[in-house]
Amino acid sequence: MDWSHYRFTSVWDIPAPPDSVYTALERAEDYPQWWPQVRAVAVIDEMSGTARLRSFLPYELVVTARRNHRDPRSRVIEVTMTGDLEGWARWTVAARADGSRATYQQEVVVRRALMRRLAVPGRLVFRANHALMMRSGRRGLAARLRGV
Repeated sequence: MDWSHYRFTSVWDIPAPPDSVYTALERAEDYPQWWPQVRAVAVIDEMSGTARLRSFLPYELVVTARRNHRDPRSRVIEVTMTGDLEGWARWTVAARADGSRATYQQEVVVRRALMRRLAVPGRLVFRANHALMMRSGRRGLAARLRGV
């Protein structure tokens, strides 16, 4: 088993219309406005950008994401990532009776040296750190879209 390999799935129920949720998730350059752990996003071009991420633990990750799939009709966005994390991530937004369900899936290998050295003893802490970041993102997006 590669202890530096992670698969995550997070489900966000957001009380806002699916197209509004999709539009907000599509605009990664705005994430720092509502997602505290996304510290900065620098747009490279219309298909890619670099993000600085930091959650509870005292380390920062820097990733470059390149969009490889965008389908507003089915509300799916998928990116490939390089840098401190290498792999892919996907948002899928679906309608619910009370708003939307945004499902985030991610499969990555950690490339940051310190995290690789701490892969075995730190695995549960790294997963908890990711869960905290995702919970905060859900709250931030819900607050941003409140009343939409």
